[in-house]
Amino acid sequence: MKSRVKTRLRTRLALVTSAAVAVVALGALAAAYVVIRYEIRNQLDLQLKQQSGAIAQQGRQNGTGVLYAECAWLAAPACAQVVPADPAAPGQGGLVLPVTGATRRVAAGTLGPHYSDIVRGGRSLRMYTTPLGGGRALQVAVRSDTVEKGVEQAGLLLGAVGGVGVLLAAGLGYFSSRTALRPVTRLTATAERIAATRDPAHRIELPPHEAARGDEITRLTDSFNTMLGELEDAVAAQRRLVADASHELRTPLTALRTNAELLARAERLTPAQRDRAASALGRQLREVTGLVNDLIELARDEEPQQLVEPVRLDLLTERCAADARGHWSDNPFTVDADEVTVDGVPARLARLLANLLDNAAKFSPPGGAVEVRLTGTTGHIDLTVRDHGPGISAEDLPYVFDRFYRSRQARALPGSGLGLAMARQIARAHGAELTAERPLDGGALFRLRFDGPQHFGRA
Repeated sequence: MKSRVKTRLRTRLALVTSAAVAVVALGALAAAYVVIRYEIRNQLDLQLKQQSGAIAQQGRQNGTGVLYAECAWLAAPACAQVVPADPAAPGQGGLVLPVTGATRRVAAGTLGPHYSDIVRGGRSLRMYTTPLGGGRALQVAVRSDTVEKGVEQAGLLLGAVGGVGVLLAAGLGYFSSRTALRPVTRLTATAERIAATRDPAHRIELPPHEAARGDEITRLTDSFNTMLGELEDAVAAQRRLVADASHELRTPLTALRTNAELLARAERLTPAQRDRAASALGRQLREVTGLVNDLIELARDEEPQQLVEPVRLDLLTERCAADARGHWSDNPFTVDADEVTVDGVPARLARLLANLLDNAAKFSPPGGAVEVRLTGTTGHIDLTVRDHGPGISAEDLPYVFDRFYRSRQARALPGSGLGLAMARQIARAHGAELTAERPLDGGALFRLRFDGPQHFGRA
């Protein structure tokens, strides 16, 4: 069914192209035929007019009657005669050309000169009737069958040329339609292959000469390839998310099942053992709940629409640092913040800062300080969080914001590998950019930058 649809489209395009070219070609040939016929007959009429003038000048128009009677001759004038206005006037015997009422009126001066087509002896003649004065009219005729034959031959030749032109137009139209639709055919085949294999890794390959044209079909192909690339990335990200989530959930779910089974035999446990198992079960439930919530937020790949308001970022940073001190009592948190206001969602910005502070404290050695600095200048605002831990290796630096990515140093530490990914998502939702750096004197530094004067203000 799809093949027939493609064929009909190609055929329709070929027919439209061929019809357009054929109409133009046939119109041009028809106009050429009309011009040729007019010019040939005009030459014959001009010849008759010149001959009538020559006869009048030769003085052979005295009286009436036949001047030339060989109408079968090809030479001109083949026939010539003088006709009086009075039908009863003498000298009208044996006239070789037909005399009509129009001829008498020309002789009488009531009708001007004119041309007419007549037949005599089975031959076509062209006749010119003009007044001579004195109540007479001169009729001059010459054979026109050769002229008509020439016009007919010209018409046949133009018709043959037109037929060849129509066939050529049909062939060129079909070739043009195939050439023009070749990228569309490739696009259709690629789409059908993707639908059959469910693999978006396929691309439409254009030859260099087609890719260099830059026409609408080429742009459509580029757009389709771009869409396939985005689809491939989305499918890969979805598969990676499912695989990573399955891996990350396996350990806490196993621990939950173990503790649940242990509590199911609570009569065999001491009160201290029951308390430890219940505490572990609650802690693991909170971890799984947090992991699932983080997965739901990251799977949306966008921030939910919330009320944006001016936020004192310096005060929010101080509050988040105070909360972090309660969770990480072994590490001092120092804050050096300018008074800066940004537009944002306070709860989401607090989540971003908490993730950065927890990540810094997690990698800091006991007693290692976590340094937070907030500066605002005209054009941008920088918030940096630095620790003095082992730092980020060069091979890990490009991936620290990927979902579930955990370096070798972090695999033994608690966490799911989603905190930094969520922090970057929140930053981008606020028009900011979150990056990781490797200071020369060790440790890791995360920089949150708000660009643009609309994010900068002083309280």
